[in-house]
Amino acid sequence: MINLLKEVGRGKRGARDLGHDDALLAANAILELKATPAQIGAFFIAERIKMESVEELEAFVTVCRQHAHRAPIQKGIDCAGPYDGRKKSFFATFPTSFILAAAGLPVTLHGSASLPPKWGITLHDLLKEAGIEADSLARDRIVQAAKDTGVLYVPAEEWCPPLKALRSIRIELGMRTVLNTAEKLIDYAHSPYLIFGVYHNTVFERMAKLANNLQYKKALIVQGMEGSEDLFIERPTRTYFVEDGQSQLHIIDPDTYGLETPVPEIDWTPAEQLHVSESVLQGRGHIAFANQVMLNAAVRLKLAEKVESIEEGLYTCNDLLDNGAPWEIYRKWKNSLRSESTLPCRTK
Repeated sequence: MINLLKEVGRGKRGARDLGHDDALLAANAILELKATPAQIGAFFIAERIKMESVEELEAFVTVCRQHAHRAPIQKGIDCAGPYDGRKKSFFATFPTSFILAAAGLPVTLHGSASLPPKWGITLHDLLKEAGIEADSLARDRIVQAAKDTGVLYVPAEEWCPPLKALRSIRIELGMRTVLNTAEKLIDYAHSPYLIFGVYHNTVFERMAKLANNLQYKKALIVQGMEGSEDLFIERPTRTYFVEDGQSQLHIIDPDTYGLETPVPEIDWTPAEQLHVSESVLQGRGHIAFANQVMLNAAVRLKLAEKVESIEEGLYTCNDLLDNGAPWEIYRKWKNSLRSESTLPCRTK
């Protein structure tokens, strides 16, 4: 590990990217805790300064996948958002997932308790607010809920133990590391389609190449809200569409579909996130959030070849919300995962 650190830690001008074999050595040493905490922290910081190469990112994804529970539970779309959560924006991907499931597109969501650098609200927080203790759920219970509803939620640190083992080091560093990217690409259900959030458009090309290397059938890289995979509704969103080794910039403008809407300022809490999500699924949400969920769902249906166009996707989503199917799927999914202690008492 010391020799690898000498390569990546020579400063901004002297540092070099690791080749494939060396990157795998570094990833194995870190994820298997063969390196010391000091060496792991030094590597993370050096990579942060240097910026990770595609080969280095791919190495960490590969080793994470080797240590994770991965099974072809359902072949659909993987929604890969940041594990450090949200502070200022709506978690549109959550209600969007139940519309996609109602449209026949299985969805994989995954996450953990909040992490640096943002320390925002996470999917874990939303599930807890709904009475679901994700980290204590048996794997077969999660899988059965996915088979019954089409929505899989993976508690990442339980299904990929090295992520849990490295949490304390990441907290001490308090900054983004290579794991902030790698953990989103473990692909627990072997999904052919990927939607992946990034914060800066400067990483579009690297992430597009990485998605190609990881052999997704199609991927959409989104410079979304707070670095998430969620499209904006109040303005256009920059995305990169990836297929067959090719990638191209694509601007998705909600005004094109008559959906552009100002977003109200909300002091987001887990309870408010869940309330707004459930309101949208029940067909009574604020127009901005309803439109945002519809647009995100339509784009994902188009990416996964369920509809021919975003316009067709919008019609499909609108019909589904009108007939209540996404809400019923959500209720079934939630009730199947809720902890026994949170369920209503039954009268004898």
